[in-house]
Amino acid sequence: MPTETSPGQDFRRSSVSESEIAHFSALAEDWWNPRGPMAPLHAMNPLRTEWVSRHVAPLRAASAGPLSLLDIGCGAGLASEAYAKLGFETLGIDASAAGIRAAEAHLAQHPLSPEAAPLSYRNGSAEDLVAEGARFDVVNALEVIEHVNDPQEFLLMLATLTKPGGMVAVSTLNRTPRSFAVAKLGAEYLLRMLPVGTHDWKKFIKPDELAAMARQAGLRMLDIAGMSYVPFKWRESRDTGINYIAIFRKD
Repeated sequence: MPTETSPGQDFRRSSVSESEIAHFSALAEDWWNPRGPMAPLHAMNPLRTEWVSRHVAPLRAASAGPLSLLDIGCGAGLASEAYAKLGFETLGIDASAAGIRAAEAHLAQHPLSPEAAPLSYRNGSAEDLVAEGARFDVVNALEVIEHVNDPQEFLLMLATLTKPGGMVAVSTLNRTPRSFAVAKLGAEYLLRMLPVGTHDWKKFIKPDELAAMARQAGLRMLDIAGMSYVPFKWRESRDTGINYIAIFRKD
């Protein structure tokens, strides 16, 4: 994976939450089951990855080759594989060794087509890449920021890992009464669509909070969209009350 290097920045508070890693590691073996505990991510994945691909089109047009993309908190590789198929030279990184083993096993059992861009995985943290001075055209964190220790520092780390002029994509959940009712109570306790304990509603982030933290990190929001479930498909919408996705530029 070609990257630029520069002296790494020391992030004193790790983005990695050990309790969150343990929770998702326990789900690793079922991650690729479209009817398993990660079924909502399977359903949402095409919307998220295609939205990002569409919004980074200006970078692709200005690039002589494939864009490099870092998929932070990649889990077992749902988004990473999709990005490689969309033509991004992708590195998926996750602090869960079990998740990375599941990602590598799935890739070995279901090789990508020759038309896909290179895809590789790494067990570790984004802090490791910062220390190495790695830089990417696109940095991607889907449904990750609501699980980290310090969202502000996490965004600064995303910016540090992005080349000047590059883009950062973040999707997360809004902290609203609706998201508590639907994404927490409904999805985890009533419908059992997600394992109980998947989310902490207090760590959900409002769009204006995300935009403000991003500005502090040197990132400028370019666009934001809601992600709404309209049976039987996830669709882009103007409703950011529950799930939403945003794209930023590092100027």
